[in-house]
Amino acid sequence: MSKHVRELFDLSGKTAIVTGGSRGIGKEMAEGLAEAGANLVLCARRQEWLEKTVEEFKSNGFEVRGIVADVSNPIDCDNVVAETVSQFGRADILVNNAGISWGAMPEEMPPEKWQKVLDVNLTGCFLMAQAAGREMLKHGRGSIINIASISGITSSANGPFYAGYAASKAGLIGLTRELAASWGRKGIRVNAIAPGFFHSRLADAVIDIYETSIQENNPIPRIGNEGELKGTVVFLASDASSYITGQTIVVDGGMTI
Repeated sequence: MSKHVRELFDLSGKTAIVTGGSRGIGKEMAEGLAEAGANLVLCARRQEWLEKTVEEFKSNGFEVRGIVADVSNPIDCDNVVAETVSQFGRADILVNNAGISWGAMPEEMPPEKWQKVLDVNLTGCFLMAQAAGREMLKHGRGSIINIASISGITSSANGPFYAGYAASKAGLIGLTRELAASWGRKGIRVNAIAPGFFHSRLADAVIDIYETSIQENNPIPRIGNEGELKGTVVFLASDASSYITGQTIVVDGGMTI
C-alpha cells in the first residue's frame, strides 16, 4: 500500500545540512525543511549572521545547530558532516546552497576572482557532497540537492556578465547528473534546483537589470516571492520524489521557456 501524501512529504526524524543557510534563499529553504520536521545543521562563513538565524530558528521550536565553515575547504566540509553525525546521529539531506559571484566582462575578469567563484560554487558543492555522500553510503539512503541557477542554462547579451558564476552553475548541473549516476544504485538521490530571480544579497545587485523585462515577458510576470522555493526543496528532500534523480527543476516563473 502506498504512503499517504502527508507521509510522503514528512521529514520528521531526518537531518538536513544546509550550506549558506544563514540568509536569503538558503535560510528560506532551511526553514521549509524544518517546518516539514527535519533537524537542521546550518553552515555559513560569518558567525554573526549564523548566530542570529540559529537563535531565530530555535525560538520557532526548530532543532538546529550552526557551524562556521568555508565549503571550499575540504577539512571544513568533513567537520560539518562529522559534527552533524555527532549531534543528530546521521545526515539524510544535504542542500548545497553556499555561493558567491563576481561580475566583470570576460576580457576584464581577474583570474583569481574566476577561481574563487569556482572554488566555492562548484568545488565546494563537490566537497560537501563527497563528505555527506560517504556518510549516506553507510546507510544506503540520502538526498542531495544542489542549488544551481538559470544562469547555468541561459545567458543574455544585456547582462549581467559573470562568466565564473555562469560556468560554475552549468558545471553544477553536470555534477548533479554525474553524482546521481554514480550513487543512484546505492540509495542516494541527487537533484538540482535552478532558481530564477529572487531577492537575495547575491541577486539584488543585478535584479534591477532584469525586473522590467521579467514583468513584460515572463509567463508569471514578476520576481520570485519569499517562500516559493520551500515546496521544491521539501519535495526533493522527501519520499515524495523517491523516483526522481539527476534532474534540475527550474523555478523561474517561466523565464527560460
